[in-house]
Amino acid sequence: MKIIAFGGSNSHSSINKKLATYVAHLFENADIEVLDLNDYALPVFSVDLEKEIGHPKQAVDFLEKIGSAQLLVVSLAENNGNYSVAFKNIFDWCSRKHKDVFQDRPLLLMATSPGGRGGASVLEIAKNNLPRYGANIIATFSLPSFYENFDVDKVQISNILYDNQIKDIVKEFAF
Repeated sequence: MKIIAFGGSNSHSSINKKLATYVAHLFENADIEVLDLNDYALPVFSVDLEKEIGHPKQAVDFLEKIGSAQLLVVSLAENNGNYSVAFKNIFDWCSRKHKDVFQDRPLLLMATSPGGRGGASVLEIAKNNLPRYGANIIATFSLPSFYENFDVDKVQISNILYDNQIKDIVKEFAF
């Protein structure tokens, strides 16, 4: 099984990328590729710029990566209660090339944050919005208080309750 995982942030120390990486590796016998949104950096989307430069290679490449997956493991960063600019920008560029950005791939949608809500706002927005763009959301997971519940050195969830919760979710995926 081919898994594409990424965190919806361009931070080099993204906690969402750490979570997505950990969870992707819970799937047994999977070929895992973790994307870094910094590899898909683009100018801020506008229709004027789109007319000028067309569909950038980074957006086309990102869509190809999504299309190569049998499963997507995505953890979205929350900035001021919404998507990060880095995720929203690549999403906007991709949606102009192909409206169904997520190409009906099964998606494990997650979020985490340093705070106690665990990215609840962005997770709710994404659950309502992304299916309009081809996201086949199979399950969601929120990890609150990242630094209290995730061991950065061991790269794993340290809170047994949350760790068991995500492991139960992973078991429900039938591939």
